[in-house]
Formats: sequence, C-alpha cells, structure tokens
Amino acid sequence: MDQNIKIVRTERTLRGRIWEWRGHGDTIAFVPTMGALHEGHLTLVRLAKKKASRVVVSIFVNPTQFAPGEDFEAYPRVEKQDVAMLKAEGVDLVYIPKDGSMYNAHHATKITLGGVALGLETAHRPTFFDGVALIVTKLLNRVMPDIAIFGEKDFQQLATIRRLVEDLDMPIKIVGAPIARDKHGLALSSRNKYFDENGLKVARRLNEIMRLCALKMEKGENVDVARNIATKALLSAGFSAVDYIEVRSPNSLTVLEGGVLNKRARLLVAAHCEGVRLIDNCAVKPPKKT
Repeated sequence: MDQNIKIVRTERTLRGRIWEWRGHGDTIAFVPTMGALHEGHLTLVRLAKKKASRVVVSIFVNPTQFAPGEDFEAYPRVEKQDVAMLKAEGVDLVYIPKDGSMYNAHHATKITLGGVALGLETAHRPTFFDGVALIVTKLLNRVMPDIAIFGEKDFQQLATIRRLVEDLDMPIKIVGAPIARDKHGLALSSRNKYFDENGLKVARRLNEIMRLCALKMEKGENVDVARNIATKALLSAGFSAVDYIEVRSPNSLTVLEGGVLNKRARLLVAAHCEGVRLIDNCAVKPPKKT
C-alpha cells in the first residue's frame, strides 16, 4: 500500500507533479472516473499499474455529459471512500478539480463528433459523447499521460475516444480494459447502487439474454431474428424498455448487414430496469464453416 497518495485540486499543482515525474523518467498511466468507485474501476487501476510507473486517477462528475432530466445531481459523490480505495491500490495521485475549475465562467468551446459516435448511444442521448469528448480532451491535456485506460463496458465511448485521440494527434495510447462483472454476470456500474433486490435480480438477466443472443448468431441464426428474440426476452424478464440491441463491426461500429454473420462482430445492448439505464456488450463470432 502506498501511504503517500497525493490529492491534487489545481491544474498548476497537477502539472508540477507530472513534470517532476517526467524529469525522473517516469511513465504515466491515467484513469479518468466520475467517482463512486467499485471493483470495475479498480480493475482499470490495476491494469494502469502494469502499464506505467506512475498512476493518476481523476474524480470529476462531468455536467456536460448529462442531459436535462438525467441524474447529475443525484449521482453518488463519496470522495473520502473513493480516495481510501485508491490509496489501498497504490495510486500515486488523485486529481479532484476544484469546483468551477474545469468549466469557468468564460468557457465557450464545444466538441462535435461524427463517425463512431453516431447512432447507438447518441440516438438516445444526443449530447452525451460531445460532453465526454470535451472533458476527456481537457483531462488528457492536463495530465499529459503516456497511456489512458477506459473500460470496454462503454464500448462506443472507447471507440469514440480512440478516434478523438487519433484525429487530434494526441501522443497518448488508449487502452481498453475487459468488462468487470459480478458473480452473476452483471456489468459493474456505479448506478447499480440504485437497484432494490428485485431490480438487481432483473438487471442480472441482461448479460444472460445478451449471451444467448450472441450464441444464436454464432450457431447460424439470422441476425435480425436473434435480436428480435432477445428484445422480447428482455421485456418478458422485467425490463421496462429496450433502447437497442445492435450488431456492429468491432472497430468502426458500422452496421452489419442482416442475415447470417460472416465476420466477427460486437453485440451492443441498452435497456431500462427500475429507472436505471443499463448498457452491455460482447464479442460475437461468425458461425463455423462446415
């Protein structure tokens, strides 16, 4: 355990520490978070520790990625608990920006995205990725890491950030970390805390139904048929709505033609349970040729 974890709240202090590490030849891995940390976040931290000599974690609930009516005000904020967890993992520095320092009164710049950011999440949260891109760009510019770690649970977000970094010529490697799940297969999320016992039971069916859908396609089922079956199964299981069940190219996230899969793909799902919106995804292989 690193007893010397440093909490930084100003950009100037952050840059000073980064420059100091650079002067000693250290490499830096960065894990941006919105706090309310759980085991899923800690898997990102552990991967970061394997990739670099210094690890920086940020905690900032970013207002620009929340649409009106979403849970910005209610989003859990448990700084003391978060810092204790990061200290136990041996994180070197926690960056918690002071109120108003990320977006001051004169802030007027926005980022507009296309390509992999279009469709899927954007169809239901139109401004989400623009807000994500803005805060990620600002954080990467402040931390200046060699590597940044993002989870594969937010698969479209990961693809979007990779495109952002490449398009803006940022000398940073974006690394995707496998999805962390509970023992029942539910992808870990800070919003899982909103569930009561029944809601958690229903939520855990998401991964099960998604995997069955993928298996059907891997056995040669028509893609559209498999998706329709999965949609009905989710609604029957107790989900109140299904935003999408889509099969996309794993890199470009382009829509794949219907029929039987003839190449590797990614199955992406978003559904609502007890007022909580869940997302998940998994790889899908084409049927084996006989």
